[in-house]
Amino acid sequence: MRMSVPALALSVLCGISGGCESRGSHGAPPPPPPVSPSAVAARADICSGGGGQDTDAVSAPFVPRVAGGYCLDPQGEPKTYGDRGKFSMDEVCTTAFDGECDVYKRFGLDRLVLLRYVDGTGAPNSVELSLSRFTTVDGAYAMFTKRVVADSDPIRASVKPLATGGGAAAIGSSNAYAWRGAYLAELTFISEDPRMTPAMIAAANGSSTAVVAREIAARLPGAVDLPPSAAALPTALRIPLGIAYYPKDALGIAGIGPTAVGYYKDGDKRWRSVALVRADVDGAKEAMRAFKLKGGGASVKGVGDDAVVAMIQEAPDGPRTPYVIARKGSLVVAIGDEEFAKGPELGSDAQPAAKLSKDEKIAKLVSWMK
Repeated sequence: MRMSVPALALSVLCGISGGCESRGSHGAPPPPPPVSPSAVAARADICSGGGGQDTDAVSAPFVPRVAGGYCLDPQGEPKTYGDRGKFSMDEVCTTAFDGECDVYKRFGLDRLVLLRYVDGTGAPNSVELSLSRFTTVDGAYAMFTKRVVADSDPIRASVKPLATGGGAAAIGSSNAYAWRGAYLAELTFISEDPRMTPAMIAAANGSSTAVVAREIAARLPGAVDLPPSAAALPTALRIPLGIAYYPKDALGIAGIGPTAVGYYKDGDKRWRSVALVRADVDGAKEAMRAFKLKGGGASVKGVGDDAVVAMIQEAPDGPRTPYVIARKGSLVVAIGDEEFAKGPELGSDAQPAAKLSKDEKIAKLVSWMK
């Protein structure tokens, strides 16, 4: 059965914690037989020889054989797709991913390697590694933010930042992600131990996927700096992991180019900041023109080289949200309302306070572009 990384994580939590009911079942499945001490002892020797080998010449320099008490499965071998791979890119969707395959391809996936780590203590645990390479750094970082933000409010994210010394990384209760350059590593912790509780899974995940993610992040090639548009976002008051990155289409505007959207919170105030860094002033003017075509407001004087108020509608069925957009040289920045701050959980009295006024948006833009 093929499943995506999120689906694998869900299967761990459902199958091990017993918190989900199987589809079409009429009763709880019988518990697995207990593992004998002799079997555990035999399995504990699995990493004694240094673990298995990544026989894929492209990924082998980036993949540690042993990390955090886990080793590459001596009985396994890498599954490779795309450039110099055993399988074609078309087979990624049929034999590797069940969901979001088109998203990976849209962001420029050109190579995928699947590997498995096993627990060197003999416990029936493993870590599944999916190492994706994209044609551009923009595409790889966009897929990372897609994974951690997942088109939802990052303030409610199930993952938290993971320090790796470079690039960007995140860890959840049963998985971890690491981005650097044109690569994205996704790791999922899996256990067949029926005694494992969600808390035990989270603890084991922290000593398995987190360690492997750090090792891989340190070995991957490419710069560790964020793409220019993401690096241009203010860091103060930004929600942890609160960046969504788009290689070319963003905010309902097609072909606008690499765009970073940051999510911010200050007390009960919520807003989004948008940054676009272009190669030259003419490119920034073109991006600014695309915003102006959205319509909805007048020019704003005294802010950068050019500024305007525009109503942005990200989705055809979504709301029209007021943004103040400004350009200074080759940088285009914008601040708008936070759509996630309009939910009913805030209460009708709290909704007005959660927005920035037009003057507050302008003040933040002026401070940003100094």
